[in-house]
Amino acid sequence: MEDRIQNLLQDADRMAGRPRPVSVDLSVLRRRARQRRFVRFAVPASAAAAVLVVLGLWAYVSNRVTATPEHERIASLENQVKALQARTDAALKLVHEVLEDERRQRRLDELQAELASIGDPLEEIREQVDKTAFMLVYQADRMYRELGQKRSAVQIYRRVIDLFAESPSAEVARQRLSEIRKDENVKGQIQKEI
Repeated sequence: MEDRIQNLLQDADRMAGRPRPVSVDLSVLRRRARQRRFVRFAVPASAAAAVLVVLGLWAYVSNRVTATPEHERIASLENQVKALQARTDAALKLVHEVLEDERRQRRLDELQAELASIGDPLEEIREQVDKTAFMLVYQADRMYRELGQKRSAVQIYRRVIDLFAESPSAEVARQRLSEIRKDENVKGQIQKEI
């Protein structure tokens, strides 16, 4: 019984064909493009800001050179450069975090798209079972009506009822068997009358 079901499922898989194509969400692509533009702008802007701050400090300190001793001036400049370096490092860290967030979001979007493209496996199996049962009933109908192979058709109808008892095709198979029995009864009565 399990071998028969497995064979039927394999036949159904062969007939099912290739998977459906995956659709592309344009809003995700637009969001990625905006994030890339932001990153391309953020790094040069941060570097330019750091340069401007250094130049401003240098100009400020050069104006005050006459008022402070040289050692104090050098120490002040070193402190200012350290502060600028800390700000630049923070800006670069922010840029790296934005890039990492973009990478994570892109991966999440890819996984969600992949998950959305996967259908419900139970529903697909039900559809394949219904198709298989329908194909068997169709084959039995041909054998009985077109080829006159009543015995083979009856065996297939019974097989459908045994294997796919809850399917709509099983109900059709029951109806066909009932019709065959009625047909035999009518033929039997005609034989008695002759």
